[in-house]
Amino acid sequence: MAYKRVMLKISGEVLGGPDGFGADAEPILALCKEVKKIVKKGVKLAIVVGGGNFWRYRDHKDLVIPRSVSDGIGMMATIMNAKLLTEALKSVGVKASPLAPYADAYFAIQYSPGKAKSVMDKGGVAVCGGGTGNPYFTTDSAAALRALELECDVFLKATKVDGIYDKDPVKNKKAKMFKKISYDEVLKRELGVMDLDAILLCKQNEMPVRVFNMNKAGNLFKAATGSKIGSLITP
Repeated sequence: MAYKRVMLKISGEVLGGPDGFGADAEPILALCKEVKKIVKKGVKLAIVVGGGNFWRYRDHKDLVIPRSVSDGIGMMATIMNAKLLTEALKSVGVKASPLAPYADAYFAIQYSPGKAKSVMDKGGVAVCGGGTGNPYFTTDSAAALRALELECDVFLKATKVDGIYDKDPVKNKKAKMFKKISYDEVLKRELGVMDLDAILLCKQNEMPVRVFNMNKAGNLFKAATGSKIGSLITP
């Protein structure tokens, strides 16, 4: 296998189906079945999940509540998703545990690198919710942090497009996709594929990032097992 230990970052919208809200059984179970194939190959997997299917700060600015409070609600949303995904994985025969920085044992296990590694080493999936545990940091940054803490070989960023482009491929048909791009180039161009703080953290620690389209069946398995799909961010 190309990778022994993998970090996967998915958005909450992935769990919400076509409209990106709430929970949709079809995409959730499809994800779980692909994860099952990855685990059967012997890859140790951790997943950081977003919370946008339930709450995002930018979607609720009209409420005029403090950013730190809104981000706290968002972190709770990610814990909901971590618990949801954990139970869905179990339903297809995959061992999994939800972990979060601020945890009540009823909803999630208190996160620590040691606990997450233990889950992974025993053949389970460590599903990380709660972001970094702090406001103002995105779940992209949380995934970069967890990838480093868990000594992952690669950070897989699942998206709705095939990789990293110089322009928005949805709006511009002439957008050019990069098969390989440096951290510095992503930062310089301010490419919106993921949070730039997360890119900077990966750059500082030389964590490779592969960006790929998870909406295509089989792509997650390919990315997790070392296939050169999507775009790779390296030094």
